[in-house]
Amino acid sequence: MSKYMTKQRRLLTDYLSLHADESVSARQIADALSDQISKSAVYRNLSAMEAEGKVRRIVSGNTREVIYQYTSAHGCEGCLHLSCTKCGKTMHMQKQIADKLVDSVALNDNFSIDKGETVIYGICAACGKS
Repeated sequence: MSKYMTKQRRLLTDYLSLHADESVSARQIADALSDQISKSAVYRNLSAMEAEGKVRRIVSGNTREVIYQYTSAHGCEGCLHLSCTKCGKTMHMQKQIADKLVDSVALNDNFSIDKGETVIYGICAACGKS
């Protein structure tokens, strides 16, 4: 069930919408919105949004920091996501390629992938050039 849209929740949602192609930490969000929302309100709202399925909480293998991805952004539902371990950018895998991967795994490994819950980690083209 969706929580009442407070001013703080609206600020957080707006920030996440503007950064929908990124995975961001609560600290990054709190720093960016420090003049408008308290750090504790950021953490509290992220926790509630995670419970509502509006953000995905990801523990990065490279650090102990928890990062968040806004999954309520337009076009995110049911998409396989690719996340760069260098810059943190997250993008959608092309639908036809994702469908082939999901179908292949289902057929060959008798395993059903939940596209909305799956993130594939690697290096994006921009970071691979540097």
